[in-house]
Amino acid sequence: MPTWSKIRQPASEKPARPDISSNTLSTMSGPHMPAEWAPHESTWLAWPHFRGDWPGKFDPILWVYAEIIRCLTRHERVDLIVNNAEAEKRARRTLKLANALNNKIRFHHWSTNRVWTRDSGCTFVWGTGARQADQKPGGNVSRGTGVAARRAARTLATNLQAIKWCFNAWAKYSNYRHDEKIGSLMARAAHAEEIRAHHRERRVVLEGGSIDVNGEGTLLTTEECLLSKIQQRNPSFSREDYEQVFARYLGIKNVIWLGQGIAGDDTHGHVDDITRFVARDTIVTMVEPNSRDKNHTPLQENLRRLKSATDQNGRAFNIIDLPMPGPVIFEGRRLPASYGNFYIANGAVLVPVFNDPNDRMALNILADLFPDREIVPVYSGDLIWGFGALHCMTQQQPKAVG
Repeated sequence: MPTWSKIRQPASEKPARPDISSNTLSTMSGPHMPAEWAPHESTWLAWPHFRGDWPGKFDPILWVYAEIIRCLTRHERVDLIVNNAEAEKRARRTLKLANALNNKIRFHHWSTNRVWTRDSGCTFVWGTGARQADQKPGGNVSRGTGVAARRAARTLATNLQAIKWCFNAWAKYSNYRHDEKIGSLMARAAHAEEIRAHHRERRVVLEGGSIDVNGEGTLLTTEECLLSKIQQRNPSFSREDYEQVFARYLGIKNVIWLGQGIAGDDTHGHVDDITRFVARDTIVTMVEPNSRDKNHTPLQENLRRLKSATDQNGRAFNIIDLPMPGPVIFEGRRLPASYGNFYIANGAVLVPVFNDPNDRMALNILADLFPDREIVPVYSGDLIWGFGALHCMTQQQPKAVG
């Protein structure tokens, strides 16, 4: 899997460089969900085994996973979930053949239904009183010195929490009983305090792919996913109900509600296919220039909303367009192919590509936004047949710093 060697765009075509200067350690008075570019302790993945997610295309998926793990372990540990000891042996065999087996992989023997850890797993946050280093994408963590820094490090090490959402397979599938337990198992393995999210005296159903945060108190989500009666996660929940949940469990002060997701999205509107934070004040959002494409109008509406949105302090965002790839069709069905489903690791950004002319443009844009990270294209033409890509399959565990 080669690192992308950026082909320079003419100056007039390059996106504006966002303001991504770093701050020093800041005290958090309540729960705080760090941004994805903050330092990771590890990335959580689940090894694929359910052939029904990739009918007719399962065998290549194992090699895609091996390549992803090979790339990630250059920068951080991978916590890899496998069904049992025999599954670990098979995974090790594939990883060894792909030159991806190393001592930065930690195996966990837990049964799963599917591999979409972003959605079935817990969401890691810092609890009340924790201190989190703010970091520019690709930059170094600001560190204190002396007694205060050591105290902050001890606080960080003991304040990791795992928000355990209720998982019901996107309110669509019946085989999810193993996956519903994964968040609790992750919390225990990470030595994090498990917090089960409740609202109105009932468990809250939520998937990690339905939200994205800037690490400063602002969250992105979509009305299609959380407020529609189709694949309804929490019947009778209003916009205000969700905002209360986000404030209580994630420390969110400001929610930006977009409209719809992209065509072919099996989750019914996950935001991680369309719009993502890349810095505290900068958002990339998918656009479809072809007015005859069914994604054109919804994505233009999302862009309009973003341009009028403000952050937790009332300031406007830098908004950068990412082009959609051409439609990816398999067996007559449109798949949710999008460059927006990238994953930000410690020293790399893994980006799904589709052998499309727009691959180069998307990679160039992201290379400008993450100058200190490798930009790693991952061919996802087979992977997307499972209705998910790189962000869907990963879940970051933040690192204690001090």
